[in-house]
Amino acid sequence: MPLHPDAEPIAALLREALPKPGAATLEPEEVRAALRAGAADRPRQEVKRVEDLRIPGPAGNEIPVRIYWPDVPGAALPVVVYFHGGGWVLGDLETHDGAARALANAAAAIVISVDYRLAPEHRFPAAVEDAYAATQWAAEHAAELDGDPSRLAVAGDSAGGNLAAVVAQLAARDSGPDLAFQLLIYPVTDHDFSTESYLDSADDCVLTAEHMVWFWDHYAPDVADRDDPVASPLRAPDLAGLPPAHVVVAERDPLCSEGLRYAQRLRQAGVPTTAQHCPGLFHGFLGAVDALEPAAAAVDAAHRALADALAERG
Repeated sequence: MPLHPDAEPIAALLREALPKPGAATLEPEEVRAALRAGAADRPRQEVKRVEDLRIPGPAGNEIPVRIYWPDVPGAALPVVVYFHGGGWVLGDLETHDGAARALANAAAAIVISVDYRLAPEHRFPAAVEDAYAATQWAAEHAAELDGDPSRLAVAGDSAGGNLAAVVAQLAARDSGPDLAFQLLIYPVTDHDFSTESYLDSADDCVLTAEHMVWFWDHYAPDVADRDDPVASPLRAPDLAGLPPAHVVVAERDPLCSEGLRYAQRLRQAGVPTTAQHCPGLFHGFLGAVDALEPAAAAVDAAHRALADALAERG
C-alpha cells in the first residue's frame, strides 16, 4: 500500500533533508552535523537522571555512552543497551537522545545509549566490537547502576537494529551476557538488494536502495565481508538459543522483507518472536513520533512489547 496520507508531507520533508548519495561532494561529517542540528529542535521527554560516561573499548579506545534512568519507583530496574541507527555512518548520542529518553520511560528501564565508532573512519567490524563491549560492560555493571543484570536487553533501530541482532548472536555463541530480549526496529539484516521490498521501493520510502548501497560501501566496502553473519545476521546458519525478539518493520521501507525474514527464521529456530508490520509507514518513523500519530502508535506498541517481556522476567 502507499504511504499513510498523514505521512506523506513528513516523508517529503525528510527526503528533502536527506543527502543524495550520488552527489560526488557528499561527505559523512557534513550529514552528521546536519542531523545533529535537526535533532536539537525536537521535543524530549524528561527522565529522572542522565549521565554521560566513557567506558573501556575493545581496541584500547573509549566508548562514550549516555545512561538514562526513568522516574519510576523501585530498584533493580531492567537495563536496555540501545544502539542508534544511521547506516553505521551517521547518528550519535544527540541525534537519538529523544528516542532513548522515550524508551527509558516507556519500558521503565535504565537505557544505555552507545556511541559506537562510525564508518568510514572505522569500518566493519568496529561498530560490532564496540556494541558487544558495551553490552558486556552493561552486564558487569548493571547492579552498580541500580539495574537488574538478569533483565538485560538490547535494542536498536536500522543499523542499530543490525548491531542489536548481531550482539545477541555473539552473546549466545560465545557464552556472553545472558540477554532477556532483543528489540529490533526496522533492522538491517542482510546486504541483498534484490528482495521484494527493495524492488518495490521508491522515493516515498525515504530510505532508498541508493542510500543503502552508500551505507554498505562505507561500512563494509569489501563485499566478501558482508556475507559474514557479524555483518548480515540473517546469514547465520543457526539462530537457535537466541533471546526472545520483537521485530518491527515499516511497509514502505526497502528493509521490510529482510526484517520479516529474520523474524521468520528466529521463529523457525524456536526463538519466541513477534513481528510488528507497520502499514503506510516509512523507514525512520522513530524520528516522527511527535508529528505523526501512526508512528507514535507503532513506537508505543514496540515499547510495550519490550516492557512486557522485561516485566515477565521480574
